[in-house]
Amino acid sequence: MNEQIKALQTEVMNAKQKLREAIEAQPPEAVEDWELRGLNGCKVNLSRLFGDKSELLVVHNMGRSCNYCSLWGDAMMGIVPHLMQRCGFVLCSNDPPEVIKAFREIRGWEFPCVSGHETGFAQAMGYADDEGNPHPGVSAFHKMSDGSIVRTGDMPFGPGDDFCAVWPLLDLIKGGKGAWEPAHGAVDEHAPVAASSCQCI
Repeated sequence: MNEQIKALQTEVMNAKQKLREAIEAQPPEAVEDWELRGLNGCKVNLSRLFGDKSELLVVHNMGRSCNYCSLWGDAMMGIVPHLMQRCGFVLCSNDPPEVIKAFREIRGWEFPCVSGHETGFAQAMGYADDEGNPHPGVSAFHKMSDGSIVRTGDMPFGPGDDFCAVWPLLDLIKGGKGAWEPAHGAVDEHAPVAASSCQCI
């Protein structure tokens, strides 16, 4: 690795630390106990999603139609069990409960999912526009000792972010991302399974 790359890596790490400190320093945002929908259609309040934790991460997912959001969901399967040792975790999709339930089974998502369809939750959190068109991202919440909820941080999702390892890995190969775009892939019921060209794996 050349010295320029090393210097840039150090610069990025220092900037990330400053970002973390800025997030920590910002005043928490009061949030109501939003009523969402479980996958069986039942009502579930935001406060219940914390489980026995005082912290909660909610991924704002655009829904089944977005291949990028499916990629982010797939990428989280391995890390969610670790995250849930520290905090609650749930993916909140813009799709109705029955659509989320079917798609979750297709993709093998084992983490909790809820529906924010027609609830106004994504808009209130800044992850949908005035017409209800969703945007991807994540919000972090804290439950106070009196049961009230505040949001302590949030970040949008997008190509190149820190929330999906695909992007920094593609940056290492010649041509980077190139013309590649995420697809629903082999876990989609209509897609063929790609075989490896290496016979030893």
